[in-house]
Amino acid sequence: MKLLIADDDPQMVRALRITLAAHGYDIVAAADGAAAIAAAAQTHPDIILLDLGMPRLDGIEVIHALRGWTTAPIIVVSGRTGSADKVEALDAGADDFVTKPFQVDELLARLRALSRRAAPATGESTVRFGDVVIDLAAKAVTRSGARVHLTPTEWRMLEHLARNPGALVTRQDLLKGIWGSEQVSDSGYLRLYMSQLRKKLEASPAEPAHLLTESGMGYRLVL
Repeated sequence: MKLLIADDDPQMVRALRITLAAHGYDIVAAADGAAAIAAAAQTHPDIILLDLGMPRLDGIEVIHALRGWTTAPIIVVSGRTGSADKVEALDAGADDFVTKPFQVDELLARLRALSRRAAPATGESTVRFGDVVIDLAAKAVTRSGARVHLTPTEWRMLEHLARNPGALVTRQDLLKGIWGSEQVSDSGYLRLYMSQLRKKLEASPAEPAHLLTESGMGYRLVL
């Protein structure tokens, strides 16, 4: 799988190149925003790792440019920790956000999740976590073999997460996916439905292991 690393820190690029190449990724690197766009156009990477603070064009400008023609997953890897930066990157079209410094295992897990999401569909229609089985084709959920009743809205929220396992699903994407409009504002509905899903599907709803909240950004289903 081809991976574009766009970062102006040569030590970071070198470390990522060595580590990710050892895990089978074909690495392409770019040291600034303009070079990142050119490299993406030339090499058509499967996934893009992108820093925000780069010369010539910053990361947000790069995301906007890339989203004009590619749907390749973009993971922002940045030292910026403010929620406003994360929200801006995700709204621009990034798929995930990892804050520096980070654990390599976490980055690899995020890459695997996005690799599955970017891969062609295999026809697999079931998603499993813990003792829960989600049958996407039948629109049915079982827990320890027993049918779990979900409301239509709970199902739509769970389905949206289950079709993107491991990946961050933003609040905006969920609101649009559930209610069909970008104009719907989050007035607590998502938190309410997530709370209900946890009560029905998590072993410990107060300490969820699978239906996770990414503060200020959205939700993630961890298998």
